[in-house]
Amino acid sequence: MSINIRSKDLDGAEISWFAPICNGDFEYLGVPDNRLKSRWDHISNILLTADRLGYRNILCPSSYQVGQDTLAFVSAVAPMTQNINLLAAVRCGEVHPPMLARALATIDHILQGRLTVNIISSNLPGENLESAARYQRSREVIEILKQAWTSDEIDFKGEYYHFKLPSEPVKPYQQNGGPLLYFGGYSPPGVDLCAEHCDVYLMWPETEGRLQELMQNMSDKAASYNRTVDFGLRVHVIVRETEAEARAHAQKLVSKLDDEVGKEIRERALDAKSYGVSRQAEMRAQSMNDGFVEEHLWTGIGRARSGCGAALVGNPDQILKKIQRYMDMGIRSFIFSGYPHLEECELFAKYVLPKLKTVSLPQVQGRIPTKEPLTPLGAGERR
Repeated sequence: MSINIRSKDLDGAEISWFAPICNGDFEYLGVPDNRLKSRWDHISNILLTADRLGYRNILCPSSYQVGQDTLAFVSAVAPMTQNINLLAAVRCGEVHPPMLARALATIDHILQGRLTVNIISSNLPGENLESAARYQRSREVIEILKQAWTSDEIDFKGEYYHFKLPSEPVKPYQQNGGPLLYFGGYSPPGVDLCAEHCDVYLMWPETEGRLQELMQNMSDKAASYNRTVDFGLRVHVIVRETEAEARAHAQKLVSKLDDEVGKEIRERALDAKSYGVSRQAEMRAQSMNDGFVEEHLWTGIGRARSGCGAALVGNPDQILKKIQRYMDMGIRSFIFSGYPHLEECELFAKYVLPKLKTVSLPQVQGRIPTKEPLTPLGAGERR
């Protein structure tokens, strides 16, 4: 068996950052800090800094309980950006699908093709659907989006939605299918949905062996639809000039954490009981007393965060080597973050980003009309 990767021969990777619009920025995990609260000025500053420093994409997440509205934030910040793509998280079912198609197409035109979409299948506030039902709803939303973006009309009958509408007002800027769809999910219905319809399969940090298992499973399922996908990794990072300094900062992050507060933070998310979250808990349980589950992969962040619960920790050469190992495995998209997010964004851009060849996946996939050569960018070549 072998893992089939859409961008197998790509010489480079999409290096992205994270915009903590869901009120998830801290100096000390679990300790609220008004200075780092999710406000327009603070989060837009992080995003625009990432754009200036040469990151190729940035994830704008979605949450009901805390923070800012994703699409409103993305639409407002879009005209202020220069080069960076925006990865907008969309919670399927939250917005009437034809209207969602129009909203996303509008933002795509504002960005001149720099929109990407993260498909989320969590429960909506106040509901408790089973996994299969949530993914079926997401499948229908995606199929409606694709009809709206690529066909003359939306003609759809499903379990959740029935439509027969013209689609002329909602064509996106991007060609060949519209914005790329990023997806994360480990349950069988989720894997099947991604294999059939999505472009980038996002994974949370795990040991290299378990990541390879996930990639093989997705590759096999995509092959059953005569498709391939790209693979992405969502992971935190702590990089300092020395490994000792990086480890010291990791310990500082959790030095004021009350375990009961950490549990409350983990459980307030709408996906707190998902299979993916349970795998992050398993990884923490398997880690050593210092929180490291394998070399340079530290699970301490998961003590106070639902979802992505581990960080790469080390000096610049160690972090670069770890990223290159992931790239050798076939991972072509990375979404990094750190605490506090602005400072870590700048440190990663100082120590590691210039050593990586970076790409825009929508350009690589031929979605954006361009006359520029689609070659990776290296140090000193940021647009």
